[in-house]
Amino acid sequence: MKISIFGAGNTLLSDEGFGVHFVRYLQSRYNFPENIDVVDAGTMGMLASGFIENYDYVFIIDVVEIKDKPGTILIYDYDDIRLNKMPAKLSPHQIGVQEMLLMCDIRGVSPENLKLISVVPESMTIGDSLSKTLKNCLKEVENILLKELESLNIPFYKKSTN
Repeated sequence: MKISIFGAGNTLLSDEGFGVHFVRYLQSRYNFPENIDVVDAGTMGMLASGFIENYDYVFIIDVVEIKDKPGTILIYDYDDIRLNKMPAKLSPHQIGVQEMLLMCDIRGVSPENLKLISVVPESMTIGDSLSKTLKNCLKEVENILLKELESLNIPFYKKSTN
């Protein structure tokens, strides 16, 4: 099984870059087997559709543009996205997750499994670091993702802190 942990966002707009900050955080703390790619996808937009089609399972880490308490973590399965069980415009990116997945569906190359782990941003102002609220979410999203990998019997190895 080939898996991608895919962090999206613009790191120049503070919390908008949460997905990228998260994958960097994850890469600094863990080693994963060769069948797992941890990807800093930045603002690939529609180009990401050609990338995610190469995986059996995709975890997308991103912010979600909804009215809720900043730092709220929401998890969506692929069917939630396909069946419009989520807000129409989910991502603050110009091209969001829904549009990217729709492109994969149209081409008939969607990954078999997909999970979107998203966080409500606090700040979308210019800046290259996360707000304190979203920095505090890194550990919680890490725990959620690691539990997902454990449920798939995927090993991961914590890096030494020497």
